[in-house]
Amino acid sequence: MIIETLSTFPHMYDSVMGTSIMRIAQEKGILEFRTYDLRDWTHDVHRTTDDYPFGGGQGLLMKPEPIFEAYDDIVSGENAGSAGEPYTIFLNPTGKPFDEALASQLAEKERLLFICGHYEGIDERAYSLADECISLGDYVLSSGELASMVVIDAVVRKLPGVLGDEGSAIDESFYDGLLEYPQYTRPASYRGLNVPEVLLSGNHAAIAKWRRQQAIERTARLRPDMLARANLSPEERAFLDNLLQ
Repeated sequence: MIIETLSTFPHMYDSVMGTSIMRIAQEKGILEFRTYDLRDWTHDVHRTTDDYPFGGGQGLLMKPEPIFEAYDDIVSGENAGSAGEPYTIFLNPTGKPFDEALASQLAEKERLLFICGHYEGIDERAYSLADECISLGDYVLSSGELASMVVIDAVVRKLPGVLGDEGSAIDESFYDGLLEYPQYTRPASYRGLNVPEVLLSGNHAAIAKWRRQQAIERTARLRPDMLARANLSPEERAFLDNLLQ
């Protein structure tokens, strides 16, 4: 997969993309990451990417010209390669809420381009380039770069071969409509807090059942809104019904 970002502050990605899973994905050749500096498509001595909004108001807006010119060059330039036109994403409070299902959909794309806003927002005309607008939630961040890093991380984790244990992604929260079950490591007892006996039993069937029931219980307690989408067997549905009584 190719992931590209167009940003006023491209160096914000250096640490995240050069560390841990993101670094490993690139070293394995699974991910090719490129970042572009929006200022490279400005034409004034100050390399201006923002201006005051028409009609007045607070703050500065990202100008449309650099964004459109950068997009044209990125799509048709020497970096286009065989992956074709990128699936272009803007991070915006009015966008589609980001979740695990959307991360899975994006992981199927060959090439993603994130166009990141800053300041007060982006000139509305630039959104005509978007294939998708995504929101991380009902709050405001200082930059689209921060939001894009979250989306990129969630997507890259789903690419085949990225995680050392391919079962890791399956067991994580939200995979099957449930939160992840509680986990423990050594020591078995610490400050009076003990690991559940079933996990020490060596009985893998009993452990699997306990983990599944714990995931259902945790979801019912902390995120009951997720239960309507959970993929439960009749036996698990009966277990849930007993919990809710």
